[in-house]
Amino acid sequence: MTDTRTLPAVPPIASRGYAHPDVLVSTEWVAAHLDDPSVRLVESDEDLLLYEVGHIPGAVKIDWVTDLNDATTRDYLDRERMQALLRSRGINQDTAIVFYGDKNNWWAAYAFWVFRLFGIERLKLMDGGRARWVEEGRALTTEVPRYTAGNLAVGPRDDAGIRAFREDVLEHLQQRGQLVDVRSPEEFRGERLHMPDYPNEGSLRGGHIPGARSIPWARAVQPETHTFRPAGELRTIYTEEQGLAPEGDTIAYCRIGERSSHTWFVLTYLLGYKKVRNYDGSWTEWGNGVRLPIER
Repeated sequence: MTDTRTLPAVPPIASRGYAHPDVLVSTEWVAAHLDDPSVRLVESDEDLLLYEVGHIPGAVKIDWVTDLNDATTRDYLDRERMQALLRSRGINQDTAIVFYGDKNNWWAAYAFWVFRLFGIERLKLMDGGRARWVEEGRALTTEVPRYTAGNLAVGPRDDAGIRAFREDVLEHLQQRGQLVDVRSPEEFRGERLHMPDYPNEGSLRGGHIPGARSIPWARAVQPETHTFRPAGELRTIYTEEQGLAPEGDTIAYCRIGERSSHTWFVLTYLLGYKKVRNYDGSWTEWGNGVRLPIER
């Protein structure tokens, strides 16, 4: 294992002033619970082959393309398929589900958000994600675990509280609600239709939804440690710099809803904003929508 004294120090989660610190666990906590049958580690990555290269011992894989999305409709799984998926990963009613992944937990936060659509509780993120675990020299394995089928009962999917659709965004504009564009500044300005080094995912127009504030998702993370910034620094970014009101109705978006789920997590759980929704249609829908307004 790497001598962690040579790595940038990470303040304890409990000392960072989060609204809901219990939703995060450290790499040390995960290492101490590798053999805990009440904990299920779930890896969800942008790089769909990364799990096979090596993963935390005991972790199962959730593929955001094939596992969470409907194969024919631009939507997520229904209750029955979600329940079957999670039971196949050995998840029980009393299991604590701990997500982690690449890109500073970008896709892990997305999986977390999708699970919350079904009202699933006992969800956590491993702070620092896969990168922190690897940099600390902790063990990885290529062995795929096999678990007895779980008994988790999944409720019906409820999109109303944390998911926004095109019609919701249009109404939000009329009410002058808070909009957060978490894409890169170049995408926000309309200079790019996609992130650097990524393919264009079908958008025909560049720009942003009128009135949106540009707050790139990665600003919430310390780049040296891959962990979330303390609450004071997050409030400086979202509340003081951009004027977002914690009690305001807020919608976050990106290009397909994955980066904005990370910001949804930050605003909801770390800063305690009362009503935050993720618009997963995001720019791939809005940038192609007939008669939908944009700004550049």
